[in-house]
This record gives sequence, C-alpha cells and structure tokens, in this order.
Amino acid sequence: MTSPASTDLAPPQLSAGPRPAQGPAADEGLARRLRALACTAPLHDLDARKANLAGEYTVYAMAEVALAAIDLITLNMDFDTGADHEQIVARLLPRVAAQAPTRPAAEHERVARWVLENLINVGSVDRGFRAVYGTFGPDGVYVRRDYDFKLIEEVPGYGGGVYLRTTDEAVNVLVGALDTDVTSAQIAAEVKLEVLINRGRLADAQLAAEQARYRTVQYAESLRKTLEATRRNVRAVDWLNAVPDMIAEALDHVADRYRHENAILTNIRKARDEAEAASDAKTAEHKRRAAELVDIVKDCIRRHTQLQSRLLDAGPLFRAEQDRQAFAAPTAYTGLDLYGQLVAPTLPLPVEQAARVTDAFFARGTGLRTPASVRLGDLVDLLLTPPVEREHLGAEMPEPDLIATPDDSRFSEEQLASALRLLDLEHDAPRRLSGLLADARRLDADLPYLVALLAVHAASPPVGTAYRQGEERLLFAVDDGTPLDDPEFGGADLIVGTALLDAAGMAADRSEAS
Repeated sequence: MTSPASTDLAPPQLSAGPRPAQGPAADEGLARRLRALACTAPLHDLDARKANLAGEYTVYAMAEVALAAIDLITLNMDFDTGADHEQIVARLLPRVAAQAPTRPAAEHERVARWVLENLINVGSVDRGFRAVYGTFGPDGVYVRRDYDFKLIEEVPGYGGGVYLRTTDEAVNVLVGALDTDVTSAQIAAEVKLEVLINRGRLADAQLAAEQARYRTVQYAESLRKTLEATRRNVRAVDWLNAVPDMIAEALDHVADRYRHENAILTNIRKARDEAEAASDAKTAEHKRRAAELVDIVKDCIRRHTQLQSRLLDAGPLFRAEQDRQAFAAPTAYTGLDLYGQLVAPTLPLPVEQAARVTDAFFARGTGLRTPASVRLGDLVDLLLTPPVEREHLGAEMPEPDLIATPDDSRFSEEQLASALRLLDLEHDAPRRLSGLLADARRLDADLPYLVALLAVHAASPPVGTAYRQGEERLLFAVDDGTPLDDPEFGGADLIVGTALLDAAGMAADRSEAS
C-alpha cells in the first residue's frame, strides 16, 4: 500500500534542453587557466622526454632544473642585456650534480645544456611553443584558438653577443599566475611581505619577497619592450596617451615602493637584531632568513633605482628617435632601364664590342646559382653510366598547341589612331583638354575616354626614358588650375601639347656610349 506522502518524494524532472554556455567572464577565467597550464607543459614535457636520451637519465628531475634555469636567468638579466648562456650552465651544474653525485661531470653538463636548449626550443623554426585551447564565442559557438608563447628568448646585446632573457610567461610560471596586472601584483606581494615580517614568519616572507622581485623584473621588461619598439618605429607606439600614462604610473609606483621597501628593511633589521640576542637553533635559522631577506629587498631597491632612471630617460629617447626617424634621408633606389641603358646603346655596336657589355651584364645580373649537392652514390652512377647516343639534330621538338588569345581590349586600333591624330600637336599650339574632348566626341562616342586617359598619362611624362630610347617627340600635359567644364569628366582642364626632344644631344650620348 502506497503512502499518500510518497507522492511528495518524487524526483524532480530534469530539463531536457541543452545547458546554455557560461558567460564571457567565466569563459575568460577558464581560458586564463588553460593558458597558465600551457606555460607549464614544456617543463612537464622535459621529464616525459628524458627517456629518449641515450643513457640512463631517469634519476634527474628535469622540471626542477628548468625552474632553476628560469629563476637564474630572471635574476641575472639586466635592463639592456640578458644572462650569459655559459654562466647559466655553470650555475646549473651544482643543482644537477646534487641529483646524481656519482655521475660524471660531463653528464651533468649535458643535462644542463639539454634543459636550457629545450626551454629555448632550439629545434623549432620560431623557437616558440604553441598550445591549442577552446573558448565560446559571443554567439555561443565553441572555437579553438592557438596560444603561442616563449619561455626563454635569445636576444642580441648592445655590445655584441647573444644573451638570454625570460619572457612574461616564464615569470608567470615562477609566480604562479598568468596575465596578472604588474602594479597590483607588486603592491599585493609587498603588503603580504610586510605582514609576514611583522608576524615573524620569515620563511613565508622570503617566498613573498622573491615573488615581489619577479614582478619588478616584469615591470622593467614591459618598459624595455616599449623603448625597443620606439627605436624601431616611433609610430608603432602610442606616445600620445598610453606610454605617458604608463610612465607616470610607473614613477608613482617606484616612489611608493621606495617608501615601502625602506619600511620593510627596518622591520627585517629589527627581527634580525632580536634574533641576535638568542643562541638556540631556531633563532639562528630566524637570523639567517632575516639576512637573506635583507639581500632580496636590497636587490629590489637596486632594480627600482634602475627602473626609475630608465623612466626618466624615456621622454628624451622618444624625442631623439622622433627627430632621427622624421628627418632621416630616404633610401635612394636607382632603377634600371634595360632598353635605354643596355639594348639601345648596344645594338649599333659590333658583335665583338657588344659581347663584352652583355657578358658583363649577365654575369652580374643573373644572380647566384646554388650548386647541386654531390653524393658519392650519385657520382659513381654518373661516372659509370654509358653516354646516351644522341641524334645529329637533337630530339624532335613537339609541335606546340597554340590558342589564339581573345582580344578583350575596350578600344580598337582605329580608335587609338584617331586619338593619336587628335593629340599630334607638333606643328600646332598647345590645346585645352576640353576642346580635345569635344572634337573626340564628334568623331566617336567612346573616343573621349581614350583621349582623357592619354592626357592624364601625359601629366607626368617619362622624359628620361624617352630621351634614352631615342624618342624625338613627347606628349605632355600641364595643370594651370583651370577646372574642366565637360558633361562626362571632371577635374582640371589640362593644357596638352607636344615637346620636341634634343635629337643632337641624344646622338652625342649614343656616340659616347659606343
């Protein structure tokens, strides 16, 4: 028998419709976490691929060595230069050797170099990594996106050489976040550092101080990229609004950090002085942590001093680059007129003299030819293969299948001849384009378009080319500011005429060339 109350315990009916996609804010948060996960993938891949190395390398923790390498490069790179490759390898060797102390030193160096080259991604074309993740677009459709990033870059130094620099993604791997605002993260890290010091938790305070130093490096890196982009092209950087706001914000940030870090140093010294009065093991560890914190905060102050000097030099650098790029002389490109400079002077010459000219031109004008690579097997086959008998006149040439190209030109040969007759003003005074258009309209309805086209082309006549090619006449058009009064065309009522070129001068030039 069923209880009457059992009807109230029936399970609720679930909706059969599809669940709508989450909002853009939630999807953006998921995308940030996916990109953060992608930045750690190359480090995990090192441990997955170490089995492919020739030898027993499973004892090494490759991800740990990679994090140590990123840490060393971040702390050793300067504003203008980066970290030295060999120096980073040398500093990685003690950590690698500690993981396998019985292994030879050559193996330790190989592991350090292998990890560093994989972080640079030497084997790829652009030396970068790519991850694919999916997001929902504004219309709710699932879209796959590519995320390209780098962890360590090789950059040229101003004094020569190649240095290593960590990217923002690499610093975010160390800090444990991605695409975090630099200023807010710096303030949060230093407030957290001060609270931990006041509470005496120096071990946690050391970690917070290291994170604050990473954020300082990241802030200086963003400024360095802006200045480098300015040196390349001053128009590519928004110096009207974005960069001045960033510089002003960064200067306020540096001033606040100076006050904050000096207060932190005071608290650390106080904790260190209190630890000096005791002598047990716990207070000794407390004192050591306090001394390490003093070094870290001093390094932060040094980096902020360097950042402040660069910020103050940013304005003069922009003005100097603006002057240099605005008033730089344009690159001169000299064109080559094959007919006027080579063919026309060479044709009247005897074969003996013309051959010297053409040989010199084609020897330098055809470019380099890459020789085919010779393999020993191909060379043996080539030497041992008997020559093929050839016919006296060579192989029979196939008859080409020629197809007549359709004539799709708008104007006919008769119309072109009529237009040239109208523009033949050698023995007449120059005429207005409006009068020429009226005469052309009386002959043919389409002829004014051809006359207008030839007249506009004559507004910038190729005088040098016509002179080198031996032309005696040249059509020209001049705009004197008179508007064109015509029912079909607008613009300027050009003055069209024919100019006679210096035939004697052309003959003298050709004789000098021969």
